[in-house]
Amino acid sequence: MTDSRIASRSTSLALVRRRALVTSLAAVALALLAGCGRKAPRAQAVPPDATVLALGDSLTSGVGASADTAYPAVLARLTGWKVVNGGISGDTSAQALARLPGLLQKHTPALVIVSIGGNDFLRRQSAATTRSNIRQICADAQSSGAQVLLVAVPELTMLAAVGQLSDHAMYEEIASELKVALHSKGWSGVLAQERLRADQIHANAAGYEEFTQGLVQTLKQTGLLAR
Repeated sequence: MTDSRIASRSTSLALVRRRALVTSLAAVALALLAGCGRKAPRAQAVPPDATVLALGDSLTSGVGASADTAYPAVLARLTGWKVVNGGISGDTSAQALARLPGLLQKHTPALVIVSIGGNDFLRRQSAATTRSNIRQICADAQSSGAQVLLVAVPELTMLAAVGQLSDHAMYEEIASELKVALHSKGWSGVLAQERLRADQIHANAAGYEEFTQGLVQTLKQTGLLAR
């Protein structure tokens, strides 16, 4: 092979390698940008004497334990916040959405903790409708001037019947879309452990305590609760 052909081949290989490097760097950049897009912005710390609304169903109202061991009561004790227990046993996402305007007007909360959807899943309601309702709850709370923390609820699956619980994917999707904080694996972690349950779908006092301890960690990590 002549010197000119060797030089030409070397130049071609260098161009191929350079293009491959540029492509790889571009892919990394896009991945980083995508990751940044999914991350909720740093929240503002909620003052110790602020009003916080816990919106939800029986897991919020505290079925399976006493009123003073329900998670909103435990959260008030751990944070110093005035936590309004806005949980009603049996509520669906549609019912919680209908109640929300009155609760926002009455309490003007600095933070709304949204934990709803379990009854929708148990009643086999449309996942699309449930998602729309929960998204609207979060959006309406934001529009009122409150910050929002969305709590993931376990998906109803065959594995859930034997205690292998996982969060429904819609919660992460909504949190990402609206740029709100998400507390994941809270109920899934508690309800998967028999010692923390009053029955298959409700926590006992120890379960609500453990759930709240995990919730406090998320609140600190997101900046909603000062460390």
